[in-house]
Amino acid sequence: MELLDTTDTTILRILQKDSKKTAKEIANTLNLTASPVYERIRRLEKQGFIKKYVAILDKKLIDRSITTICQVSMRYHNEAFIEKFEEQIQSLEEVQECYHMAGQVDFILKINTQSLEGYHNFVKYKLSKIENIGVLNSTFVLKDIKQTSEFYI
Repeated sequence: MELLDTTDTTILRILQKDSKKTAKEIANTLNLTASPVYERIRRLEKQGFIKKYVAILDKKLIDRSITTICQVSMRYHNEAFIEKFEEQIQSLEEVQECYHMAGQVDFILKINTQSLEGYHNFVKYKLSKIENIGVLNSTFVLKDIKQTSEFYI
């Protein structure tokens, strides 16, 4: 795999801000022609630097304005229980992010629901059905201060 040069990192920064930018638009910004920029983008995709292109939705407009950070501690920590939890959490559409942690908490979940009652129902009817959960600790986001999908490179 090739190392990234400054042109590659600039292209990645531009695409992180707006993935709809065309190779031609990026080339104009970089004072290059479109063809080599297009080839660089394809190479960055092929090498896995660019995983996918997405649309980031406004959670208020889609009625998912309640964000909860849920800390999950497991009763037992053997491989089978952890793998089963990871598998089951994949099917819960309310869970936007899930991280396996080191320390007192085993997993941190970011969950978006319509309301506090919606979160309550999610815990009651879905999350609580997952085996081996010992402790759930939920905290609710009051205000989004910074939210980005961009990496500084």
